[in-house]
Amino acid sequence: MDSGDRGGDRWHGGARQLGHQPRQRAAARIQAETAARSQRAERLRESRRTAYLDLIEQTHRMGELFWEISTVLRLPRSESRASTLGELQDREVAEYARIRRCARVVELEGPQSAAAAALALQKATRPFYTALGADLAGDPDGQDSFDAAYRPYWKALEEFVDAARDAHQTD
Repeated sequence: MDSGDRGGDRWHGGARQLGHQPRQRAAARIQAETAARSQRAERLRESRRTAYLDLIEQTHRMGELFWEISTVLRLPRSESRASTLGELQDREVAEYARIRRCARVVELEGPQSAAAAALALQKATRPFYTALGADLAGDPDGQDSFDAAYRPYWKALEEFVDAARDAHQTD
């Protein structure tokens, strides 16, 4: 009987272990799902961060180009000045394409607050382009219009940085 009792205990112990297996599997599944969600969230966070930084970098590159254009706009009107401004306008168009792409990536990455701020930043480049075109067309106020575009441009960058920071900290 002694061995039978042990066998019974063994059997009951085995049944108890079998009873725990579904719970262990469920716990392992929950743990795996939690880890996967965490990894997805971290990838999204890093992807957003990269998109935000790319847009900020491109904004600064455009700002440097705008300062270069401002320097030439202050020169007396001449064929050389017009030629240089034409070349700078071509560069401005190319840089605009880059900032537009960066803004679109932010728009895809989200959230909506950062996307809206990115779009506003992209649109803040338009007054520079318009003013440069006006100057090249002979408008005497072109330079003043160009210079007036700086404050809203940098303000739009500040607003984007605030939106990006808020989004990044709440991820």
